[in-house]
Amino acid sequence: MTRQFARFLIAGGIAAAANVLSRIGFSHFMGLEAAVVLAYCVGMLVAFLLMRSQVFARSGTPMAHQAWKFVAVNMAAVLQTLVITLLLARWALPALGVQRFVEEIAHVAGVCVPVVTSYFGHKHFSFRQG
Repeated sequence: MTRQFARFLIAGGIAAAANVLSRIGFSHFMGLEAAVVLAYCVGMLVAFLLMRSQVFARSGTPMAHQAWKFVAVNMAAVLQTLVITLLLARWALPALGVQRFVEEIAHVAGVCVPVVTSYFGHKHFSFRQG
């Protein structure tokens, strides 16, 4: 594992925590689907700031340009997160007899799924050098 990927995992872990904790808060006011999407936006903002400052080397590319690319990479990831979360929460975990913390378990699993694809997307697209 490279140092950059290790920093990516740490920054991603912090962003994932922001994602999951905000989803728990949002769930008090809306359904799971909307809460997952809004929480993903919170996590994405935290991730962008950390990735840009702590993981990927600075480039001459303007922040707004990097942000749009970052969002584009994350559009695929949010779909992965939502699908996995809903499949686990609505079908798989109940079928396995899980009754407590179903949404939390499902959401954490959903957030973890796009880690590798996001790393390569951000490395070679969002924060690409040159």
